[in-house]
Amino acid sequence: MEKIEQLSPEQQTELINVLKTRFEKNMNRHKGIEWVKIQEKLEVNGQKLWSLNEMERTGGEPDCVGLDQNTGEYIFYDCAAESPKGRRSVCYDREGLESRKEHKPENNALDMATSMGIELLTEDQYRQLQELGNFDSKTSSWVKTPAEIRKLDGALFCDFRYGQVFVYHNGASSYYAVRGFRGALRIG
Repeated sequence: MEKIEQLSPEQQTELINVLKTRFEKNMNRHKGIEWVKIQEKLEVNGQKLWSLNEMERTGGEPDCVGLDQNTGEYIFYDCAAESPKGRRSVCYDREGLESRKEHKPENNALDMATSMGIELLTEDQYRQLQELGNFDSKTSSWVKTPAEIRKLDGALFCDFRYGQVFVYHNGASSYYAVRGFRGALRIG
């Protein structure tokens, strides 16, 4: 039986207050969205609140970046200025991690995201995030890699330099102190 992660009532209140403060300080990220409606959804969805707490705990500074008009889901991305500190120095996925013969990092981006209940940003989502501010000007972030590239042992990452989003490739087994990953979470 799968264990459902939950925050205590005190932790829930504390996290909701942090998220509300961030929401109010960054209104450009979510024009036309009302905090009270997001809070209503958060208060009845303990698992998603736990995932947001994991994003926060690892340095992601999650914030609402939109509302899916088709599904009614609020969309949260990691909005920390740089790739979240608690999610750096990781390979892209388990296969990449296991292929390393030496100097293996402790974890990989896909497994960490899954354990947190979030998804890696896609390249398109990463570009959307950059429209809301400048992120990853000193770091980089793994992004969801198409299967065709991953089959060839590659993985994609992005950063923001010279006023431009750059998309690069590396072996999925590579890892760097300044490369982590950003996540997305939908709350409906």
